[in-house]
Amino acid sequence: MLKGKVISLGELRKFGSVGNLNEQAKKLVAQQKATWNLAAKNYNGAGSVQTLTFDFGHFSIVAQFNPERIRSSAAKTDAKSIAERPCFLCLKNLPKEQKGILFQKDYVILTNPFPIFHAHLTIPSLQHKPQQIPEYLDDMLKLSRELNDFIVFYNGPQTGASAPDHFHFQAGINGLLPIEKEYAELSKNYAEAVLQNSNVKVFAVSDYLRRFIAIESANCAAIQHVFNMIYRLLPAENNTEPLLNILCNYKNGGWQVIIFPREKQRTSHFYKDDENRIVVGPASVELGGMLILPRHEDFNKITQKTIEEIYSEVTISKGVFRQIIQQIKINSTLTLRSK
Repeated sequence: MLKGKVISLGELRKFGSVGNLNEQAKKLVAQQKATWNLAAKNYNGAGSVQTLTFDFGHFSIVAQFNPERIRSSAAKTDAKSIAERPCFLCLKNLPKEQKGILFQKDYVILTNPFPIFHAHLTIPSLQHKPQQIPEYLDDMLKLSRELNDFIVFYNGPQTGASAPDHFHFQAGINGLLPIEKEYAELSKNYAEAVLQNSNVKVFAVSDYLRRFIAIESANCAAIQHVFNMIYRLLPAENNTEPLLNILCNYKNGGWQVIIFPREKQRTSHFYKDDENRIVVGPASVELGGMLILPRHEDFNKITQKTIEEIYSEVTISKGVFRQIIQQIKINSTLTLRSK
């Protein structure tokens, strides 16, 4: 199945240095742009993508008009639609021009042909298995450490994954998402301390139009322990995964894992059948502050008020978020006492 789908280092060296996975991933994008017309067309067209920045005081939201993202923003992810289409992340169904590089013999790193970032990767499992994060968070941490010029993200099966039936991560080159620039200020002046010891620091941010919990540590096991605790506290129905998005960065020898708890997949604006409809599918990129709008009419009419409505509808409510934070504090205290 891998035959013909994995690019050799010799092929990637034609585009520059390939001394580590981070360099190989960048050269992969260059190689695919040179050999795959669809990728070349969409990456070359990325320069004409329009953006508009909305200032909310201590943070901003950037609206991006990106017509090629309509496939993701408007993707049908109900069980019937998924059952009726071939999985576009399984190797056997990839376009013949699309090739990638292996990671841990469990994943293949691919160039996303419909980019948001100047270098945009999709990283599916080699096995067709559902999108569900707990068992694979360690892989996400290792991936972000290797791809240190990228921010790695995870969209849950009901929070933006257009292929909820096939486990995958995505990654985008660092520096585009507003939260990357705002993170230090948020952690210093707008954060509530939740847990801190010699291994891990956890804080929560509420005053950000959407609410998040951040875990900082250089210890994989500590991150996994805290994440599992948070995961169990998030509301879920019928044994499904809680609604959440995750961003992960590796910097200065440690990780920043940002968890956005959610309450809805899509906003009421998506389902309107008149001129007030806005096609938007909030996922990790949107929670990171980049609002992707694939229709120009939506980009033209987007306002600060509408942005506030979109984020307030999909993010977890203040009351539920408060309860989760308190439970984390209680559980952490009980854990420390039991040791």
